[in-house]
Amino acid sequence: MQSGIFKMQAQERVVFGSPVETAVIGEADHFGSNRVFVTSTRSLAALSNGPLQQIENALGGRHVGTFSSIASHSPREDVIAAADAARAANADLIVAVGGGSVVDATKVVQLCLWKSITSVEHLSTFAAGFDRIQASNFDVPSDGIRMVAVPTTLSAADFTSRAGITDTSTRTKLAFNHRMLVPRSVILDPAATTTTPEWLLFSTGIRAVDHAIESYCCPIANPATESLSLKGLALLHDGLPKIKSDPTNLEARMSAQFGMWHAIWPSTSGVYHGASHGIGYALGAGFGVPHGHTSCVMLPAVMQWNAATIGERYEPLAAAVGKPSVPAWQSIRDLIASLGMPCTLRDVGIKRENLDVLAKLALGYQPVRLNPRPIKTEIDVMEVLEIAFCRAAVG
Repeated sequence: MQSGIFKMQAQERVVFGSPVETAVIGEADHFGSNRVFVTSTRSLAALSNGPLQQIENALGGRHVGTFSSIASHSPREDVIAAADAARAANADLIVAVGGGSVVDATKVVQLCLWKSITSVEHLSTFAAGFDRIQASNFDVPSDGIRMVAVPTTLSAADFTSRAGITDTSTRTKLAFNHRMLVPRSVILDPAATTTTPEWLLFSTGIRAVDHAIESYCCPIANPATESLSLKGLALLHDGLPKIKSDPTNLEARMSAQFGMWHAIWPSTSGVYHGASHGIGYALGAGFGVPHGHTSCVMLPAVMQWNAATIGERYEPLAAAVGKPSVPAWQSIRDLIASLGMPCTLRDVGIKRENLDVLAKLALGYQPVRLNPRPIKTEIDVMEVLEIAFCRAAVG
């Protein structure tokens, strides 16, 4: 008989289907917040009437400042700068508007405010390495500031208590993992995704597909997590092509948002990811490849490589996307191509001479070593990278 623990986080609410300007006021009221600080990106700040501006306008006098300079992959320096600005504003709630980099950075901004962290060196002492299971070791004050997430992508960072922050000096990711880092609430408004560039929305959508598939294939998956993974995959596989066909289809965007929510829940409960995520961390931190694009190029390759030992696990995945007679990894590769996303390492700027370095970096990440088909050496990683580089081993 299977046994295990389904972990819960300190997330209280998910508000869905309401306009962001209405929902953010409702959350500020609910939490009794009068000094709301906002974090975001330069690209969202450059819009004339995007979700960031709508939220700032709705908050009115409760809006005490915005830090809109968080870069991709959440550099440590940006986290410290955002924390300094929120501290100076005497904020009592932070609203993160954007994708995974903004949300992850803001999670750690909370930590900086809880622990009076003002330098990257001090911040790094609270990291847990990049073991996605190990928890960071710190206490949270009972009155510590919390955050609300307003996602504009499908990265699903909004639902996890983990954050990946980049140490730019070593080109590696630092992990922070504590149940109180998770956003206290999440606002899902499909309209908030309409200003997101197509490449970013679809690549993070494939990132959510990656969450679903690697969670499903995890050796410690259970019936509860498996059902979430399969439903998430089905919703995403249905919703993403509909958005591609009609970008104004808010129902399809809502379906994709529900899909990413389903897909990420298994990993928040204790189920872990595998080599697609782990190699993706190395691609992001070491070579600057966006998170979503790492899943586009690595997920089908890892699935294909894993098929030699866990091929039978793919049958429900193939059924979930409505193609039971097609290898699941091929259906996912076809989905990625149909969305116009990169399909090979070459497509994201990786050269053959980079593969050795990439393999060495990848072995340093725990999800690679937890892959359902064991990866023990750089030779094993290179086999996966060759598939992802050439897209040759098909059929």
